[in-house]
Amino acid sequence: MSLDLGVIWRNLDFLLVQGFLGFGAFVGGTVRLAIPSIVLGFLLGIVIGLARLSPRAWIRIPATIYVEFFRGVPLVMVIFWIWFILPILLRTKIPEFGVALTAFVIFEAAYLGEIVRAGIQSVARGQVEAATALGLRSGGTMRFVVLPQALKNMIPSLVTQFIVLFKDTSLASIIGFMDLTKAAQVVNNREIRPFELYLFIAVVYWVCTYSMSRYARSLEKRLGPA
Repeated sequence: MSLDLGVIWRNLDFLLVQGFLGFGAFVGGTVRLAIPSIVLGFLLGIVIGLARLSPRAWIRIPATIYVEFFRGVPLVMVIFWIWFILPILLRTKIPEFGVALTAFVIFEAAYLGEIVRAGIQSVARGQVEAATALGLRSGGTMRFVVLPQALKNMIPSLVTQFIVLFKDTSLASIIGFMDLTKAAQVVNNREIRPFELYLFIAVVYWVCTYSMSRYARSLEKRLGPA
């Protein structure tokens, strides 16, 4: 069987506009799912990371259990749990986008929380003592002294986890979410050209993740010491 790259050109609009960006007849899109998952997962991760460092056991222990639990189960299992259990608990149907977004935010927050915790702990103790000597309270010290420095230290790990999350959005296709992978499956069911189609989406994922990695390196150099 000869290589037919024309199948990609004929379906480019559906693959990129609908499957990748999420504009079209179906509620979907890899980018549409990845961006809010990254933002919300990071915000929840900050909360989890700070909770893990809390001196109060009633805050620290539940955060630790959360992290250890979700880091110990597969993401696909979390997606299925929310897909089957959440509608029963809420007694209403949850759209695929809501299920996928909830699963990714909950799951990734456990990993991002550990990155935040490690980043905060990487800041020299002397910085905290200096801020305290200047009269800053604990909240101000964390906001103005610790977190800005910790974020610089976190950049490589954060970007790595964001890249993992971006690629993992393809798992949402198992519940029918119309992302790039699902769009390729739909086209392949009609065209029967799996090699060309899956090669194309592999290239799209690679371009996106490589661009994220390059931008992270340039950002790290810009924020690093001269």
